[in-house]
Amino acid sequence: MVNPGWADLDRGLFSISVAAELAGLHPQTLRIYEREGLLDPARSAGGTRRYSRRDIGRLQEICALTADGLNLAGIRRVLQLQEETRQLQAELARLRELAGARPASAERSRKQRSRQAAEE
Repeated sequence: MVNPGWADLDRGLFSISVAAELAGLHPQTLRIYEREGLLDPARSAGGTRRYSRRDIGRLQEICALTADGLNLAGIRRVLQLQEETRQLQAELARLRELAGARPASAERSRKQRSRQAAEE
């Protein structure tokens, strides 16, 4: 049976040594990325870094960006822009949902007014 915590992408499951091995990096590199604000692993009650599956994916993304020649400042900016894009897409989806709901309620109001006018 699979542990239900495994499905949670944000749950800190991996120690720094395991996370570094999974990402193909040295543990000190992970500490640098954290210090530079590129990564923010969870902490155990004792203060030990605990990396999530999402953190591992982010490390892989950082590795790909460094392979493309970006420095840490460039990577930070790319990650910020990606987050802004995700937030804007979520807001756009929410507004589209509201816009889609509005015509239906407007149509109900129009029909209700028509019925009331017919009854008078």
